[in-house]
Amino acid sequence: MLSVSNVYQSCKLSDPVCSRQIAVEIQCATKVFESRTSSVTALDNVSLEIQQNEFFTLLGPSGCGKTTLLRLIAGFEHPSDGQIRLYGEDITFWPPYQRPVNTVFQNYALFPHMTVRQNISFGLEMLKRSKAEISKTVAEVLNLVRMEELAERRVSDISGGQQQRVALARALAPQPKVLLLDESLSALDYKLRQDMQIELKRLQHETGITFVFVTHDQEEALTMSDRMAVMNVGKILQVGTPGEIYNFPKQRFVAEFIGDSNFLEGYVVARSSSRAKVELSPTYCADLPADDAVQPGTRVSVAVRPEQATLTSATTAAALQGRVSNMVYFGTHTHYVIKLENGDLFTVHQQNLSGHEIEYEPGHAVGVTLNQSTMQILKD
Repeated sequence: MLSVSNVYQSCKLSDPVCSRQIAVEIQCATKVFESRTSSVTALDNVSLEIQQNEFFTLLGPSGCGKTTLLRLIAGFEHPSDGQIRLYGEDITFWPPYQRPVNTVFQNYALFPHMTVRQNISFGLEMLKRSKAEISKTVAEVLNLVRMEELAERRVSDISGGQQQRVALARALAPQPKVLLLDESLSALDYKLRQDMQIELKRLQHETGITFVFVTHDQEEALTMSDRMAVMNVGKILQVGTPGEIYNFPKQRFVAEFIGDSNFLEGYVVARSSSRAKVELSPTYCADLPADDAVQPGTRVSVAVRPEQATLTSATTAAALQGRVSNMVYFGTHTHYVIKLENGDLFTVHQQNLSGHEIEYEPGHAVGVTLNQSTMQILKD
């Protein structure tokens, strides 16, 4: 079976030797699309390293450059400047068919008149593999994606989720070193998309192949990724694990795009070593990590996640004061919108404990306590 054989590289990201190997390296890649009347810079001097055997996600809004970057790796586009390397080899201008890379597209691109087995074997036949090898490989990938019982069913007669599995099996069959997935879950309904997130992660873990996944869905990125890159307007803003990106965003765009955030405007009153004292209200200063650009006398924006703040009726002891403007009950938790004394709105997500589902009603005076260890000074 593919999941236990030597067909794929078996080392995992947890192996310290494997974690140092680079599968895909993007060096100063720029892509400009030219027309008679204008030019559009889709990628602007992007550099990135994707490690062997990791699930890496390119995340960002439509038009940010993530699919263009994926197409550079696949060979469907060539960079205007820069270099693409695969396991140390320069593949910048190799055609797609020469690259040990496969792509699963958003629309799957299956042959509806063929059976599941025929769809999977088609690419192997084009590669002129022997009948024995094709038969063995198809059986292995059918088992891997749990589609053995539907092998003789026509693709037009199976569900969207099953078609997704066939597309994955077909892409895995030639044993690529890197598998690219371009918004490949977007056509599925919410529940099926959640199931396929788990399936994709399982397949990546069992095969050990480097997966590069493109999405605009933050939940998909946080759920599946070993690491992720947040992109906007052709640039990579931050690279890290889901926990690092969520808990320690470096720029305001990252904090806004990943999850929900409150933004407090503050005034730097002092700093020492790598920390700054930021006044966030007339009665509250926060001691926060800061880089050299954050100096006394400057104004900064501070991000606070709604679940990292707490409401209290003891308003005088709280960092911020205000009144409940609105509340929405979600069962497991309640979203409170607080109108602060300065008129700004601040959101708190409070977990509902048994017997305490709704603690504060609109109009109640409340205080907001903050956890300084979870607060971040942001760059614009």
